[in-house]
Amino acid sequence: MKKQNLLIIALVLFSVIACKNEPKNQPEPLNTVEDMKTQMKKKEVVYQVFTRLFGNTNTTNKPWGTLEENGVGKFNDFTDKALNEIKDLGVTHIWYTGVPHHDVITDYTKYGISNDDPDIVKGRAGSPYAVKDYYNVNPDLAENVENRLQEFEALIERTHKAGLKVIIDIVPNHVARNYQSLTNPEGTTDFGAEDDKTVTYDVNNNFYYNPGEPFKVPEWKNGYQPLGGENHAMADSKFKEMPAKWTGNGSRASQPDMNDWYETVKVNYGVSPDGNKDFDELPEGFDNEDYNKHFEFWSDKTVPSSWVKFKDIALYWTAKGVDGFRFDMAEMVPVEFWSYMNSHIKMKNPDAFLLAEVYNPSLYRDYIKKGKMDYLYDKVQLYDTLKHVIQGHGKTDNIPPILDDLNDIEHHMLHFLENHDEQRIASPDFAGNALKGKPAMVVSATSTTAPTMVYFGQEFGEPGAEDLGFGDPTRTSIFDYGSVPSLVRWVNDKKFDGGQSTKEELELRDFYKRLLNFTINSSALMGEYQDIHWYNQQNTEWYNDKVLSFARWSDTEQLIVVSNFNADNNYGFELQLPEDLVSKLKLQDGEYKLKDQLYNEYSSILKVENGKAQARIDIKPLESFILKIAE
Repeated sequence: MKKQNLLIIALVLFSVIACKNEPKNQPEPLNTVEDMKTQMKKKEVVYQVFTRLFGNTNTTNKPWGTLEENGVGKFNDFTDKALNEIKDLGVTHIWYTGVPHHDVITDYTKYGISNDDPDIVKGRAGSPYAVKDYYNVNPDLAENVENRLQEFEALIERTHKAGLKVIIDIVPNHVARNYQSLTNPEGTTDFGAEDDKTVTYDVNNNFYYNPGEPFKVPEWKNGYQPLGGENHAMADSKFKEMPAKWTGNGSRASQPDMNDWYETVKVNYGVSPDGNKDFDELPEGFDNEDYNKHFEFWSDKTVPSSWVKFKDIALYWTAKGVDGFRFDMAEMVPVEFWSYMNSHIKMKNPDAFLLAEVYNPSLYRDYIKKGKMDYLYDKVQLYDTLKHVIQGHGKTDNIPPILDDLNDIEHHMLHFLENHDEQRIASPDFAGNALKGKPAMVVSATSTTAPTMVYFGQEFGEPGAEDLGFGDPTRTSIFDYGSVPSLVRWVNDKKFDGGQSTKEELELRDFYKRLLNFTINSSALMGEYQDIHWYNQQNTEWYNDKVLSFARWSDTEQLIVVSNFNADNNYGFELQLPEDLVSKLKLQDGEYKLKDQLYNEYSSILKVENGKAQARIDIKPLESFILKIAE
């Protein structure tokens, strides 16, 4: 018997067993052989978790508090129970944010780790995007600092055991100003170790320099002082760096501004200060070639030193079982490097999950096709538009044109409503109420075949209200030691059972669990899409720009999604399907039952007559329906 058939049978048996234990009103699992075949290709859901905050149950949350005062989460807090609960939320990948060893103020000198200077560290716990050692992990996260790498390797193993894939950050555009690896593998050297510092630029220099000029700490303004003004021996507005290096965000000044990324230095990828590229460019039309061809293209080319260093870093973590990477500020690095880097990763792991932070829509297709990225943030278009609609001053009319514009790359545009850079939905500066994010979450998760991302605490309505020092309220701080109140209640003294959660938090988590689990098991959501919003705007009474509707379908499943973004008004209308959609869905004259797949409570009847179809929809404020068409 073929392995594929054995896998199908195993999946069917698993589904039958799972059905027996399925809670009432949960989305129905797939349980036919054809459904199982479809399920082999399913939507992906990324759970971004800020690793040092996840398991910390210390609720002191003192501004600028030390590790000892405010506590810190550990790798070991991700127990089998915790990981299984994350998996059961409907998650396929977990992005452990802040894993590589970055600058921190906590003293680890007894372990041979040099102290980091508060004048070039943001916050007390440090920015995860100022990496100090790419070949080891953040010592804060280990129970035993000497075994920190082994503890992370054990976490990778536990994560895989739970059925989840592991993503970590790689920050290619910049490194910490005091980069120093203690654990370089044989044959590798630190960034900048072999640079010619007498010149501003050389193709194989890892950094850009201002020869003869010393680095100067930024001039602090608006009352800011490192560590909140605490008396610290190294907080003296001095940091020895000669000659000065260019700063991560591109500032060439030997004394960057305090609003620059002063804690980091810009990596040189073989692009001269006047913009010339000192490396081979991809041939015309090469964007249509697969990663094998890209790998072959670079196999006989000489590339800049920094390219090789980052490729080696990625393959080091790939060999340890890391399943993918989130690339910080990828658009600040030439697209040719990504062709080189990503093709090397894919040759080692064809299923690697490669996600990039790119904010310029004009670059999307280059970074996907030439750079061989799997996924990019859909921030500038979909996220920003959904945020405006959630806040009440945007129209759903603006959403279908975005989906249409990105149609050719829709699978590659990862959707989210929260991440570490963005405001929490429940924060007063965003929506002030986590429930207002529910219709947007349904649209975000069901409108395309692209992955969905959820930020830890989002499922509880975390408002991110704490002022922990360097980080600002409305965003859970990534720079400071602290804890996340709604998560602390769910963690419940490491039981991970929601024992201290409020009723509202558990209800919201239930919504996310229902939605995400439906998405990863739906064949329609990996199938076709058609907007029906504009058709109903023009033809349906009482339908308006606070409602959004569209259809999704496959050979085995047909869905109509309707979301009401209005927080105050019920709406009732006769939702209509255009004739071309009725034809595509192969609907014959007659009546079809529509059953909501989120809560299995709402239903309606779709009436088809002479090629036209309509169904009565009565929808409450902030309510969404995922309506499955059945005979």
